[in-house]
Parts: sequence; structure tokens; C-alpha cells
Amino acid sequence: MSARGPLVFRSMHPGWLSNTWLVADRVGGHAVVIDTGAPMDGILARIEELRLTVTHVLCTHHHHDHVAHNDDYRTRFGCPVCGHRAERDWFQGGLDAELGHGDEVRSGDLTIRALHVPGHTVGQLAFLVDERELFTGDTLFRGSVGGTRAPGHAGYEELVTSILDVLLALPGDTVVRPGHMDETSVGRELEDNPFVRFWRGADVPAAAACTAFGEPATLLCEARDYDGGTKCVVRFEDGRLDVVPGSRVAR
Repeated sequence: MSARGPLVFRSMHPGWLSNTWLVADRVGGHAVVIDTGAPMDGILARIEELRLTVTHVLCTHHHHDHVAHNDDYRTRFGCPVCGHRAERDWFQGGLDAELGHGDEVRSGDLTIRALHVPGHTVGQLAFLVDERELFTGDTLFRGSVGGTRAPGHAGYEELVTSILDVLLALPGDTVVRPGHMDETSVGRELEDNPFVRFWRGADVPAAAACTAFGEPATLLCEARDYDGGTKCVVRFEDGRLDVVPGSRVAR
């Protein structure tokens, strides 16, 4: 690990707003690609410019907006595509290596630790690079969190545990680089993220009657999402809790 940390570059899809991250140990060194849903041109230009050897593609989860170019990177660089074993049958093109919680990947001088953070999907992974850069996929965003209704989802309780007890238990100055839109930090999300504040008891629940996906429910928390819409925490009449798109909630 260098004193100034890894080199990090991003490409973002203009429609999905999903990020592809290129993380390198140094110029002329080794690198990994984290998620592949964004356009490749900028990433490939950086790889060539910095004379990097790409050793792995690391997948936070199997959704198409994060894996669209898995096969392209695999073919171009001959590197393994890695993801959580719980989702191996959902990856188009398959996985070359399966990762679980605490597994480490080495790429040159980089040490990358996989963190299993189920919620948005059952096999959702985050990647902690050199104990200072955290790539959170669709679990934690700047000011928002992942939903619990996407294909292959786990559940609300798993999402809360993953965020509070795994991701936000890291040092406050840890840089957070989400699967969509802009970076943030552990400290910022602990203090400012409306969902995290709700879960920690810092803000009083809204508790407004609503319908969610057409079912009667109670709206507990609503905040701006990364795409300009909103996300909501709702409680259904049978006691189920979910994080759902605001577009599916009506007061």
C-alpha cells in the first residue's frame, strides 16, 4: 500500500448512472475493475495511459447495469470475473472465481477485502481496498441506500445490518465509492444519510398512511435518491418492512 493510496478512476453510464471503477496500485502497476456497467472507453484509455495490468474484474452483484461488460473485460485482459457464490447462477457469462465475506484479492500492491453485505441482493459484496477505499455497490449511496425489492433481493433486516454493522463500522474517513453517482465517506453517511439517521433513532419516523405497490402501509422515512427521485422505508400491515422506490408509494 502506497502512502498516498491507490489510484482510482471512474466511468459512469449516462442512463443507468452506474459506475465502473478502475483501481490501480501505481503507474505501470496492477489494477482491478469493479463493476462493468459503464462505458469502457474512458477506463481502457486510463489502462493504456498508465500502462496497467488488469488482474481481476470484481462484481458487487449480478444486476445488468453493473455487469454489462464482464465478458468484454474478461476477453480483452484474460482476467477472472469474481463475485459472491450466492449469485453464481445469475451472472451472465458465469463467474471464474467465487468470493465470500473476508476473502482477500491481491493485485500488485493492492489488498482488496470482500465484505458480504446482503440486502439489495443476497450476494451483494462491497470491496475494501487497502483499508481506505470502500466500494459499496448498491448497498450504500451518498444520502441514500439500496432498495429491497430488486431481483434476487435479500431483506430489510439484512440491509440495515449490512450498512450499520459492516460498512458504517469502518473508520469515519473511509472513502465510500458507490455503485451509482458520487462518492462520500463513512463519517458523512453516519451523520447526514436520512435512512441511517432513522435507523439510529436520530430522527423521528414520519408515520404517515400510504400505499406501497398497491398495499396499505405506513411511510416511515422518505429521502432523495441518487437518481433525483426518492426512496422510502415503509411498514406493511403484516409488519413487513421494505426500502422501496418513492414512485411506488402513494400517500
